[in-house]
Amino acid sequence: MEFVPDLAAKRAELSPERIAFVDVETGRETSYAALNDRATRFASALGGLGIAAGDRVAILCLNNVMFFEVLLGCAKAGAILVPLNWRQPAPELRPIMADCGARLLLHDAEHAALAAELGAATLLSEHDYEALLGRATAGSFASRWASDQVWYLLYASGTTGKPKAVIQTVGMAYANYVNVGQAIDLTGQDCTINFLPLFHTAGINLYTLPMLIAGGRTHILRKFDIDAAMGLIAAGQCSLFFAVPAIYQAISLHPTFASTDFSRVRSWGCGGAPLPEPLIRLFAERDVTVCNGFGMTETGPTVFLMDRAQARQRIGSVGKPQILTEVRLVDDSGRDVGVNESGEIWMRGPNVTPGYFKNPVATQAAITADGWLKSGDVGRRDADGYYFIVDRIKDMYISGGENVYPAEVEVVIYQFSGVLECAVLGMPDEKWGEVGCAVVLPRPGATLEMEALRAHCRQHLAAYKVPKRIEIVEEFPRTAAGKIRKHILREQLL
Repeated sequence: MEFVPDLAAKRAELSPERIAFVDVETGRETSYAALNDRATRFASALGGLGIAAGDRVAILCLNNVMFFEVLLGCAKAGAILVPLNWRQPAPELRPIMADCGARLLLHDAEHAALAAELGAATLLSEHDYEALLGRATAGSFASRWASDQVWYLLYASGTTGKPKAVIQTVGMAYANYVNVGQAIDLTGQDCTINFLPLFHTAGINLYTLPMLIAGGRTHILRKFDIDAAMGLIAAGQCSLFFAVPAIYQAISLHPTFASTDFSRVRSWGCGGAPLPEPLIRLFAERDVTVCNGFGMTETGPTVFLMDRAQARQRIGSVGKPQILTEVRLVDDSGRDVGVNESGEIWMRGPNVTPGYFKNPVATQAAITADGWLKSGDVGRRDADGYYFIVDRIKDMYISGGENVYPAEVEVVIYQFSGVLECAVLGMPDEKWGEVGCAVVLPRPGATLEMEALRAHCRQHLAAYKVPKRIEIVEEFPRTAAGKIRKHILREQLL
């Protein structure tokens, strides 16, 4: 598709009175007609602030409706939104502001002090934003957006290094809607909960933006609140649920887990990292089938999501590539590997980013001339076309000349009673080059016997894969999506 209709205007045309958002904290409801009106007023106001098409607009806020009004308004005006990570201090955010060249910074009340430290040319608070909309008129804008229009930038530091601004286009958003929609049978009758942070692709796209395109309803929590989330689920206010493993852990440990009626949630998705098998089985005992998925900020993000019919029979699989995305598994020489052979996951399709903002070197390193994105992840495919994520290439370590993928060791550790979460790292060793270090977070109230855990690993793993060192922690350093930040963990251990 060369163009996509103005998504806010089209949705308002199709279902003006339908509720798009419910602010859980205040109970305020926003219809699709009101959402489009407010987004249009913001787009008009941008001109008065001196913001032109292509200019960058930064935003620093917890989850709220304003974010999506601004997101849609930027698309109408051709401005580029830059969501900022409110968990980062000013010294880390200033280089991002400089890199993207933001001319305007919006912020909520909670982050007024942090916003003031960033020295933006124009600062706009949540209160100022409301006043601005009140003065603005709903101007006229193009009825369609170019698919290659740069819509927003996501600075993805992930787990391994310096942040890069991943370009997100209008076409990517629509392609993600198609991929998600056919994977979970998304309709306008669905409802979901938005609680993952909005500076992360999951907060925007899993499933809130696809839900807006479909005409469904999203309940917004400013941050993840386990009691509020469980209450919405129990009340039947969520038919589609997507979260990261840490959220599923929190649900499993909640006092009402055994008594909550989960039957009105018809789709449970998990991403960011694979949900460990013990948790999958625990939820299955409550007749909840959690489907693992896989994607990246660079892929919009949806590429894989396991289908419910096979999820319990193929635990560990992320399913098959969704309808708009091609996938290859490639070895070190660029050759496609065979069934049950491991290779780097390459992806191509309209959901894949065109590159990194103002970073042609990184773009060329990640994307081939014919459009294949190199993921940096190792996967394999079984005879029926189901894919399994083996591990990050960068996480692999070599012990005594043998390749060790930490994820393989982690699967075994998760099978040991009392383990809630674990991470395995390669650590320097004079004799073997590198050896494994297992960092373990016990289940609440559990006491782990180290020798018993080592014996369990020796029983299920080759000797060179058995962690030489085991450390117990009370918490892991994490990304906003809940992933364990292994590079920080390694620094701490060293």
